[in-house]
Amino acid sequence: MKSIRSLPFVNLIKKPARSVALLILSVFLAVSAFGGSLAVMSLRNGIDSLESRLGADIIVVPYEAATKGSYESVILQGNPGAFYMRHTVLGEIEEEIAGVEKLSPQYFLVSAKAGCCSVRVQIIGFDPETDFSVTPWIERSYGKTLSDGDVIVGSTVEVSTGDDIKLFDQRVNVVGQLERTGTELDTAIYCNVNTVKQLMQAAQVKQLVDYNGSDPDQVISSVLLKVRDDYDIDDVTSDINLHVRGVKAIRAKSMISSVSDSLSGVSSAIGVLIAVIWLLSLIIMAISFSMINQERKKEFAVLRVLGASRRMLSSIVFREALMLTCAGSVGGILLSLLIGLLFADSFTAAIGVPFLLPATGTIVAVGAVTVAATMLAGALTAAVSAGKVSRQDTGVILRGES
Repeated sequence: MKSIRSLPFVNLIKKPARSVALLILSVFLAVSAFGGSLAVMSLRNGIDSLESRLGADIIVVPYEAATKGSYESVILQGNPGAFYMRHTVLGEIEEEIAGVEKLSPQYFLVSAKAGCCSVRVQIIGFDPETDFSVTPWIERSYGKTLSDGDVIVGSTVEVSTGDDIKLFDQRVNVVGQLERTGTELDTAIYCNVNTVKQLMQAAQVKQLVDYNGSDPDQVISSVLLKVRDDYDIDDVTSDINLHVRGVKAIRAKSMISSVSDSLSGVSSAIGVLIAVIWLLSLIIMAISFSMINQERKKEFAVLRVLGASRRMLSSIVFREALMLTCAGSVGGILLSLLIGLLFADSFTAAIGVPFLLPATGTIVAVGAVTVAATMLAGALTAAVSAGKVSRQDTGVILRGES
């Protein structure tokens, strides 16, 4: 009985070529299911991250920036860039546009080579008294309001809390780091309006920035708006574009919707691809087990003569398949995770959407389902094939007549 229990493992060891081929097929199944699911969830996390961080219904930018299309990469992705418009836009929107619940300015400044970084970084200034976009994000990581001269940095900026860094020869104090977004915002520096204006003045003194001939105190980069519930966002957007000169108001969701729509298409394509791969793999696996078990029919016939029942034969093949598919599915999951971790930044750069892996608990849950599904598919396919062979006449097989 002991030898029967160990037979599946011995069979796998004695036939390495066959075992490796089936193992690779199991890895392929796991990679398609787990890797595809991981990709869809990571892209969805990226879209959710963009939407939650933006937090505004409408974004107002200089008309010139809108016509050049330069604002999206700066606002959504955090790519280093800057544009400016007169600060009186704030008052004009408040006075002339109905339906505005909240509005807050932002300031963009690109550093020279900073004390924290070997490349230029994006500096983002905001007004803590009116801001509703950056502040909630900062509160989750820092829990306090930024004081004058304090900055909080993105997750990949190589500094430690408490460090002093120099920006335009001005010293600022790093008070914390933000959670990862998967975009260039992870390399950005955030500060309050007083600090950013001080840095803008210093940049002008060094003749590194031109504010279109204006004083740094008289310019802003963008305005974020929240619209009252009883007003239509599109109507408010149109009113701003009609009544406030020199600016372009864009509905925030329209900036993300094109990306989100393309993501939906990608998700659907991945789902179809997973289904096709699984169908083809199951067919190949069924054919493989059928051919393998046909080759092993004399082995099965001898076991029947020695007293093994049909159920025992099916159990042997079932356990062989379980061992192979378990090892293959775990290997496929680890391979998918490795690819996701190593190439997340490359995926982000290629598709323009943050590629944020799900939480560990979600990954474990999806991995467990993938292992179970792969093992079940392989084992059932093998057992069905073995059952067919075991029903053949033992005497005929041993005489070589079948």
